Amino acid sequence: MNPTRRRELVDVYRDGLLNDTLPFWLTHAVDHEHGGFLTSLNRDGTVIDTDKGVWQQGRGTWLLGELYNNVEPREDWLRIAIQGAAFLDQHCFDPTDGRMWFHVTQDGRPIRKRRYAYSECFAAIAYGELAMATGEANYRERANETFQRFVDHNLNSEEASSKYTGTRPTRGIGFPMMTIATAQELRQSIDLETANDWIDRCITNIREFHLKPNIECVMETVGLNGEILDHFDGRTLNPGHAIEGAWFILWEGHLRKDQSLIQTGCQMLDWMWHRGWDQKHGGILYFVDVHGLPVQEYWHDMKFWWPQNETILATLLAHLLTGDEKYASWHRLAHEWAYSHFPDAHHGEWFGYLHRDGSISSELKGNLWKGPFHLPRMQHLAWKWLQKDFV
Repeated sequence: MNPTRRRELVDVYRDGLLNDTLPFWLTHAVDHEHGGFLTSLNRDGTVIDTDKGVWQQGRGTWLLGELYNNVEPREDWLRIAIQGAAFLDQHCFDPTDGRMWFHVTQDGRPIRKRRYAYSECFAAIAYGELAMATGEANYRERANETFQRFVDHNLNSEEASSKYTGTRPTRGIGFPMMTIATAQELRQSIDLETANDWIDRCITNIREFHLKPNIECVMETVGLNGEILDHFDGRTLNPGHAIEGAWFILWEGHLRKDQSLIQTGCQMLDWMWHRGWDQKHGGILYFVDVHGLPVQEYWHDMKFWWPQNETILATLLAHLLTGDEKYASWHRLAHEWAYSHFPDAHHGEWFGYLHRDGSISSELKGNLWKGPFHLPRMQHLAWKWLQKDFV
């Protein structure tokens, strides 16, 4: 990638974050009455559902803490992040078992809880950034406790595996991926003592059970011993998810100067680019079958916002770490397709859901799943990475 291209992209990512994406969420999503964030927004930012997804409370709080710590210490960012953490503390934990809710009302009354414990991931990294920003021990303690609750629940709780009977036990890539990402964040923000151990354990898990060199594939779900299950759930791949995991491992390889980790990340990216990139219309498909068979989920060929965000990051980081022009070419393809279809020039931010050909499926800007996270994280990291000298 030549210097001119790098400078152009820095401007696109930095200005998009600070002048478009962040203002959209700060203007429309901050709940000044009850705290936290209202993320179910129409195209123009109008609130169309006041319920709150707990993932988005942690993610929004993390984003503002991250930007405060790593971009500029703006007091309004810190104030809103502290408000977000207070909403998490006061309303998002079930006092009966310490678990976090998934979905609450605007004023924090619980609606539902998931079997898995991913709300805890996003709360943990939010507390970590506030610990770094404020120096307050309470946030550090909350970050440690919430991370430990996340791993304990997913590894040791019968509830976490209760979706299925014992007839066909499985393991998914989601838990090791999220553990890597969360531990990386907490290592940076609160110097989490166990971070490297958890990251090592989870990379080993992914390599041993989910990477299939014989068919050049990253499996989303496998049997307990890593076997491919010849059923809909077992055959279904999520290329964007695997590509997100690829850049987590690439980043770890960069931090440790470990070429074997960089090689693993590139291998994952290579395999899933070829399986996920839509040769007909462009963009990353949501689901594909490992054998090329029809996929059960009816939204399989839609283009969601977040796989495009993660592919932009993974291809960029692979190029910056290896110098391989293949990745620069893939990054250009991913960037240009996403930026020509998802941004809303009239009201800001990105649409979340497109049809396969890139036409708009829904004008939603946010809901319980989409909020201030994947897009601003991509813009922030890509901006900062392009300014680094990785050689």
